[in-house]
Amino acid sequence: MDAGINPTSGDLTGQRISTLANAVYLRLMTPLGSYWADPSLGSRLHELRREKDKARVGRLAKQYAQEALQGLIDDGRATAIEITVEQLHDGWLRLLIEVTAPAGRQTFEHSVRVI
Repeated sequence: MDAGINPTSGDLTGQRISTLANAVYLRLMTPLGSYWADPSLGSRLHELRREKDKARVGRLAKQYAQEALQGLIDDGRATAIEITVEQLHDGWLRLLIEVTAPAGRQTFEHSVRVI
């Protein structure tokens, strides 16, 4: 069990969790290569902050998220990960992430700021 992290604020919630929520959150929010203990942990989603809200950027966001979350499949904590991108052209890309784990399916939402 892990200490829960609030995905909105990044603060600890004070509750213990047994889901993959922390693993997904940390892999998406940490810039790739910046974590000293594991340079392969993280994503390139931070690179999209200054990009325009175009279809190409949505495809890049999906690719970056898949690359970041592939480690969950590689270490056996998840069996499948499906990512869909919502572009409402309001300055945010919304990633809807469905993780299939041995304990069941879990759904997460992650937002990426774009111009």
